[in-house]
Order: sequence, then structure tokens, then C-alpha cells
Amino acid sequence: MGRGRVGVPGARPRHTRTYTPAGATTATPATAASEGRGTMAEAQGMLEGRTVLITGASSGIGEAAARLFAAEGAAVVVMARRAERLDALAHDIVEAGGRAETAAGDVVSEEDVANAVKIAVGRFGRLDGAFNNAGWATAGTPLHEMDTAVFDRTMDVNVRGTWNCLRHQIPAMLQAGGGSIVNTSSVAGLQATGASAAYVAAKHAVLGLTRAAAADYGRRGIRVNALVVGSTRTEMMEEVLAGTPQLEESFVARSVQRRMAAPVEVAQAAAWLCSDRATFVTGAAMPVDGGWTAA
Repeated sequence: MGRGRVGVPGARPRHTRTYTPAGATTATPATAASEGRGTMAEAQGMLEGRTVLITGASSGIGEAAARLFAAEGAAVVVMARRAERLDALAHDIVEAGGRAETAAGDVVSEEDVANAVKIAVGRFGRLDGAFNNAGWATAGTPLHEMDTAVFDRTMDVNVRGTWNCLRHQIPAMLQAGGGSIVNTSSVAGLQATGASAAYVAAKHAVLGLTRAAAADYGRRGIRVNALVVGSTRTEMMEEVLAGTPQLEESFVARSVQRRMAAPVEVAQAAAWLCSDRATFVTGAAMPVDGGWTAA
């Protein structure tokens, strides 16, 4: 298990006026949006005093979320398999005046997830939020040609991983008197997209888990929502496109904005759902897809 550095308990991040997430730019919002890049934004402390666990945090959306949530005042516990990347991320957050701890592990492992929740509660006293973002995908192999091992891995990370997280996060939030959970689904959770059948099935299942958990725990103060994410320039996406470059044109064409998202654009939606600005939102599947599902 990797362990990151923790900032001063209860301290507000020094850099709370502005933040520039990884891959962001100081260009105007209109220009940056047209190019699919994040922009420098005003941090407003909307997660001040909260402790949030973020999975899949070693790159892409999860990394962007960790930096953003910390800038917004949250103590973040970052989880992924690549401990060295988590350590570097936690170091950056603490150096910027934030609070961060690492919990290296695999969401497929119930023990690893339980340990991450234990670290959050042990280090920061409670767990208020979670962004269950870890996922795994491959190129769209025809169903009858897909290897069973690939199917199993796809379902394990995307479905069992989300299940493991919910099972261990919810008891901690019940102890804290409530909380907010955001699960990362996909446009593939609503329709066939050209991704593998296993991935489409897995992301449909994430929406099912989200809605069931929202119904079960809404009266006990826990909100559970999902992001329906469109094509985003993450490390995983780049790996898929490297093997099947023809997919990029198709993915871009399906967005009415004719581009892919920057990871921070997805992270911003997750931050809002975890905050008190979304107190009457639960059981929702929020599109962050550039209009893919509207077209």
C-alpha cells in the first residue's frame, strides 16, 4: 500500500482562489472548450471540510478530480494500482496547500477497497463523498470473438469494482450521517456505442447499481448519482485509439460539439454532484457527453 503525504488537518488549501488542473490552459473558456481543454477556474470552496475517496486516480478523470476536489477544499484519498503515480499526485496536492492521502490498490479487491475507506476515516475522521471512477475497456471486438478473460476483466473492474466501493463506502457514510457518491458510467450505459459488448453491459450495470443504491439510501442521507461520460481524452482512450485510430473520427462526430472532453470537464460535474449544490439530486444519470445522447 502506498502512502501519500497529508497536509495540515483542517487547513484550507492556500491556493483557493484559482486552480489549473493537469492538462488545463489559461485560454479563454470559449477557445479552450472548442479545443477540448480545461480552463483555469475560480475555486469556491464548495467541498470545504469534506473527505472524498477517488478511485482510478492515477491518471485521466480521476487525477483531474483529485486536484480539483482538493482545490475546492476537500481532503482527498486517492486510489489506483500505480502507487508511484499516486505518491506524485498526493505530493503535488500537499505542496499546493491541500490535504491528500494515498491508498494504492485494485477496486476488484474487496480488501483493497476496505483499506481505502479505513484510511479515509482513520486519517480524516470521516468519509463524506466518493467518486468511483476506476474503469477498464478495450477496443470494440465483436462479441463472438471476445476472449473470456477480457469479458471477465471488463465486468470485474467496472461492475464488481463499483459494487465493492459502494459496499464499503456506504457504511462509513451512514456513520457520518450521510454523504454523496458519484459513479462513472458512460454513454455506453445507455446505448451501443461501438465499444465492446462487455463494456456496454458493464456500464449499463453501473447505472443499475447507482439507481438501486439511491433508492435504498436516499432516506438515510446518502445521495448516489452517475455520470454518463462521452469520449474523453484519457490514458485509456488513447490506448484504445492507438489500436483502432479510425474510432476517433466516429467518437468526435457523435458529439454535437465535435470534440472529445478534457478530463477536468468530467471532474467538474463530479465535484458539483458531491457538493451541497446538488442536495436534491439523487439517482440521476447526468450526461457529460458533449451532446452525444441528445443527437
